[in-house]
Amino acid sequence: MSTPPVKKACDACHRRKVRCSGGQPCNNCGQATLHCTYLAVPQKKGPKGSRAKVISEIRGTQQQSSPPRPTSNHATNPFVFDFNSPPTSPPSARRPALLSQDTMEICVDFFFVKMCTTAWILDRQTLSDLITSRFADDAEVYCLAASLCAFVMVQPGMNLAVAPGSHYEGEPPENRYGYANMLLDDIIRVRKSVDYIGSPTLSSVQISFFLFSCYFTLEKQNMCWFHLREAATLAQIMGMHEEASYLTLDPIESIYRRRTYWLLLVTERAYALERHRPLSLHATIELPDARGTAEEESISGFLHLISLFRCIDDEFMALWNKAKSQCTASWFSQLQQRLSNALPSTPETTESQIADIKVTLHWLRIMVWQLSITNGCLSSSSLDLSLTFKFPIQVARDLIQDVANISLDAMEVHGIGLIEKLFDVACTLTDVISCVPLEPAATTPEDETPLAYLNQLLNLISQLRSGASRYLPLLLTKVFENLPNMAPPIGPMPLSIKQGYAGASDNVPTPIPPKGLQIPLSAGLGSFGRPMTGVVTVQHLQAQQRPAYNDQALNLPAYSSSSQESETTMTPSPMGTPPMPSGPPGNVVVQLHSQLPLPPVPRSVPTVVGAAVHLHDYPG
Repeated sequence: MSTPPVKKACDACHRRKVRCSGGQPCNNCGQATLHCTYLAVPQKKGPKGSRAKVISEIRGTQQQSSPPRPTSNHATNPFVFDFNSPPTSPPSARRPALLSQDTMEICVDFFFVKMCTTAWILDRQTLSDLITSRFADDAEVYCLAASLCAFVMVQPGMNLAVAPGSHYEGEPPENRYGYANMLLDDIIRVRKSVDYIGSPTLSSVQISFFLFSCYFTLEKQNMCWFHLREAATLAQIMGMHEEASYLTLDPIESIYRRRTYWLLLVTERAYALERHRPLSLHATIELPDARGTAEEESISGFLHLISLFRCIDDEFMALWNKAKSQCTASWFSQLQQRLSNALPSTPETTESQIADIKVTLHWLRIMVWQLSITNGCLSSSSLDLSLTFKFPIQVARDLIQDVANISLDAMEVHGIGLIEKLFDVACTLTDVISCVPLEPAATTPEDETPLAYLNQLLNLISQLRSGASRYLPLLLTKVFENLPNMAPPIGPMPLSIKQGYAGASDNVPTPIPPKGLQIPLSAGLGSFGRPMTGVVTVQHLQAQQRPAYNDQALNLPAYSSSSQESETTMTPSPMGTPPMPSGPPGNVVVQLHSQLPLPPVPRSVPTVVGAAVHLHDYPG
């Protein structure tokens, strides 16, 4: 008995004009290793053509539409990460092995214990539950956890060895910055699979904020500005700038949205000042509240910070960015008064937040003074000290007094941002010393000379991790250029002030002073101090002489008249400071010598005189 004819040929047999036997696959498709389908719409009959050519076309089409076959262990094991070959898989393929559970727990603990200025935008228990239940399956949870870990990795006070997950191939990066960069690259890749622009969430905003913070510390200014603006834009898409949007939210969600918005507002204004950017966020919603007594200290400190930055409004930024040019001296005087009144005399908050708000206060006073001088509103005879050329000396004195009893750890948790503010104050003070006539020595106590304040600021920057590698060489170079012999100025000199020194140095290579260079620190102080002499001697050591790594900042001893010239080495952490962008490998030693005692300074801000500060140049 013959086999009944097949009523309909498969697509491949129909295309080739051959008899189809039926089945899955039919005989013809089985021999040609093709898939049997019945999807084609019947077409008019025509010439058969070349069957071999048709088979090739069909096979090529099916191979293009079929998923690629696994070729390695990477495709079958999602917990593999090759540190030597970054992933090229589609964005939806996450690599949990890049982050171990231990690493996440350490970073989360550091974030909530040390980073009090930002930690209160997240609920610790909620975050831990998300990581436990959805880290491997939810792309946005993965990006949130990874961005928080990268943010912690780049903090100067963080000590953490790289701890990849359950399985990885090759050697992991040698330091935290390399590891953080790998996390950032993976976050950008995975985030492409999330529709965070069309349907943003609070996590979307927070991820963009953490990306900004990481790139800021890594000194990638274009990237960090992009992600800060991205966070602000996502917040506005969600209506976080409108008070009415909070009325229908879950109470807990409302609390953390409000906190995140205010953190973005403060961050944007600080960055806009330093880099001359426009504002996009405004104080249009109510202030955040504490959830219980445990949060009152941290929330109180941030409310003080908000009060300071609310003084920096659109009118100020229009002047700052030169979109507006007309202003009066009385307006600047009132603004300085608002800043002074923004904080209570003794803020009740944590030590690290006191460091932040005090340094920020005096930095803003300097920023307003810089703007007043560029608008021609200063006078040597003004009764208002903030409208005189000597005002930065008063600000420097107030700053040094306010940080005298604050630990280095409390300042270091604020990273590069706080160091840039100190750098701005020190640079402005240097300009004033070099251009403005000062009081006679008889009327100025020896521990309150402008040079003493500059020396203490230089000391402080040199001891803060992430300060010595970048900002100390820049500041020493400025001192050398502006104070070559410290001769007292005969009369008023033109005072050229940059609006935000730290931002202006983004594209300036870190200077490496030539070997043997001697920079006079103080010689012939004349009218504003007792005669003193001092130089900065720069020596280069060979690379093999680099001292062993020590992640703890060492206090430098104060130099006194009864002590012999001493030398103490402070070695900043190679993991706590980014690589220097230029210069030969090896160490640069900056050694300051004095033939006469310097005025005593607070114990927490010891003098640099008689000390050697090693500035490491680690290969990038």
